[in-house]
Amino acid sequence: MPQQLLRNYASILLLLAGISIGSLCGYLFGARVEHIKFIGDIFLNLLFTAIIPLVFFTIASSISQLQKTERLGKLFLVVSAVFLMTVVLSAALMFIVMCLFPIAEDNALREMARQALSDSPIQAHSNGGSSLTNILTTNDFFELMARKNMLALIIFSLLTGFATLRAGDKGRAFADFLHAGNEVMKQFLELIMRLAPVGLGAYFAYQVGVFGPQLLGVYMHPLALYYAACVFYFLVFFSAYAWLAGGTLGLQTFWKNNLTPSLTAIGTCSSIATIPANLTAAEKIGIPAYVRNIVIPLGAPLHKDGSSMSSIIKLALLFAMFGKNFSAPHILLAIMGITIIVSIVEGGIPNGGYIGEVFAITAFGFPMEQALPVAMIIGTLVDPIATLLNANGDLVSSMLVTRIMQGKNWLKQFQTNRVPD
Repeated sequence: MPQQLLRNYASILLLLAGISIGSLCGYLFGARVEHIKFIGDIFLNLLFTAIIPLVFFTIASSISQLQKTERLGKLFLVVSAVFLMTVVLSAALMFIVMCLFPIAEDNALREMARQALSDSPIQAHSNGGSSLTNILTTNDFFELMARKNMLALIIFSLLTGFATLRAGDKGRAFADFLHAGNEVMKQFLELIMRLAPVGLGAYFAYQVGVFGPQLLGVYMHPLALYYAACVFYFLVFFSAYAWLAGGTLGLQTFWKNNLTPSLTAIGTCSSIATIPANLTAAEKIGIPAYVRNIVIPLGAPLHKDGSSMSSIIKLALLFAMFGKNFSAPHILLAIMGITIIVSIVEGGIPNGGYIGEVFAITAFGFPMEQALPVAMIIGTLVDPIATLLNANGDLVSSMLVTRIMQGKNWLKQFQTNRVPD
């Protein structure tokens, strides 16, 4: 029995060991651990290289195997509603926290921001990637292979799946190719994830060694509020979502399978890099392929619970810096609306974090040269736990979508049959 248990949890134990050793090295050696960051970069580059074909094959193959297009229309409606609900709830929680524990005006914040970014001048202009055309499409096929064009790739994958579905029997060979490609990419990513203990260990060492000391500066108060609120949202709200999706069994199953995606999200600070771990966890939970292969790749760039909360904390800081009343009732709708837009923008377009911050600052009329450095620093310091909520939120959202699509007994049926689809 102990040997069987060890085999079942060997990958997770190795991952935890690698992260623990990396964090300890970061604590002991500080910024000197930058020299081993390249190990984490190699791991992350392998993941990013595999993400493009993974997203294409998972989305296109899932749609090509659907029998009724009406089911897909309902699926997208449900996914949109679930994504919007969780983003609004996360933003509302953070807004309440900032109203209960307001941030006092602190001019030192601006001075620290200028000093911290003195060696990294901010670009004054966007590269034009914020136009609607560049968000949704590319002007050449090979540009679909770039991560910055993730939304364009998703749209192309959706259309490929629809076209295969419409082709019927004539497209059967291509549908088989898509299905085979999906299986091959799953095995390919399983091989890459064997490097996760070393790769994520190097990344944790870098984060603890380089960014750890900054958490003790003048940002401590807002960061403490943000991290506390995120931990509360992660434990309480995600548990509630999992319970709504599958009752007590859903709650147990979610927390049993979300450790690897959570650690991957924290270590890489990338929702896109967490797609493979999320897909694997979703399959183990019992989420059907037509749900998980749509919700998780689509959620990575568009569904951002953590980013919505970070948008609130950034705005609260800026309101305090410039002496404006953050909790005024008439401004609530504006804050919530901009937060929803920014949470989508940050993942949906190239340089989204920067562009999202510029949009929020411009909307409220803050001086760009003073406000943007503060927003960028806070964004960097909250990135790990924000990514945790962004990525893990896709997993629990896929459970909620399955509950709506397949009824309340979906998880019991999977446990009985042990067949995910």
